[in-house]
Amino acid sequence: MTSSTTSRPISFNKNGKLRIMHITDTHLSDKNIDDSVWLMAEACDREKPDVVIITGDNVGNCDGEAKSKEYIDKLMGTFDKRNIPAAVTFGNHDSESGELTREELMAHYNTHSSSISVDDGELLSGCGTYNIPVMSSDGKSLRFNLWVFDSNDYDKDGHYGCVLADQVEWYKQRSDELTALNGGNKVYSLAFQHMIVADVYDALKKSDKKRFFSYSHMYNKDEYYMFDPDRQNFGTLTETPCSGYENYGQFEAMVEKGDVLGIFTGHDHSNAFGVKYKGVDICNSLSTRYGRDAFSSQYGYRILEVDENNTAVYTSRVVHWYDMFKFRHAMALKSKGDARAADLVFDVRWRGILMKSSHRFGRFWIHKLTGRKVTYNDLSN
Repeated sequence: MTSSTTSRPISFNKNGKLRIMHITDTHLSDKNIDDSVWLMAEACDREKPDVVIITGDNVGNCDGEAKSKEYIDKLMGTFDKRNIPAAVTFGNHDSESGELTREELMAHYNTHSSSISVDDGELLSGCGTYNIPVMSSDGKSLRFNLWVFDSNDYDKDGHYGCVLADQVEWYKQRSDELTALNGGNKVYSLAFQHMIVADVYDALKKSDKKRFFSYSHMYNKDEYYMFDPDRQNFGTLTETPCSGYENYGQFEAMVEKGDVLGIFTGHDHSNAFGVKYKGVDICNSLSTRYGRDAFSSQYGYRILEVDENNTAVYTSRVVHWYDMFKFRHAMALKSKGDARAADLVFDVRWRGILMKSSHRFGRFWIHKLTGRKVTYNDLSN
């Protein structure tokens, strides 16, 4: 069996469900860590996920090793306290500055009881490419799988990175091994990484001129892309999909193997969208942090759920911070004597009202004036 598999497989819960929380781009620093960690803890208490997947740009890699480890400890402590397994990989910012390498960062993540992450060592490029088998609720059989990929940081010319050729070959071999372990039947799965696949541009509609809610290609600035109404679309595209420059065939390999239902990424902080392409959902999740500004009030997390009785489908929903609370939650916290949390919830709520109203107004009039739909229902396949 190929290595780079977590030593701690997880299982469907006693109700036969698997609830995954996708967290990404927390960018934790002294400016946001307390608010962001409080919100993540509140989300965990509400959602009660069976596993958390964290896909890069996690903490500020500071000049001092101790500060970087302090950020990691606060992030992972959220899951340690709740006994929630947490799987980590990296983005372009995790190791581009500061004292700690990806490998050193992963070693510290793995000091935490919640971590089920893997340092693939010399086996593969990057650090943090592995799979997580998901056993049945009775623990007797393999029922599902989660892929975690390090999409690396930058290529030799400074463009955004991607999953490299050796990682693609590892995926193909491991996919075949899981199929063999499952009696010749493919094991359905979801995939997670930081950078979106370049194939997303093939799944969107190309325009030769700028339109409302169309965005320039990451590398070809005279090309503009928007939702294709003839495809199955989800959520709202609000910024250019920032894919890697190179493409070593990761997405096509997944299409060929037919086991990946969807691939979920971060990196693009405000994008909460998806499109079904060649039978695979290409989806981006929101940044999961809060910075006491109007823009970050729209951030949040994604919840995915799979039923062990039908692992060929899954559901997904995006939760924005501004939708988590009512003003009464702030009042309740204040009455309990938690003034700091009350202030945070009030801040999230009132900033979120402004942001949400602005978005709704803009999308309504764009649809009225152009006939184009720029927001779709969340993914539920």
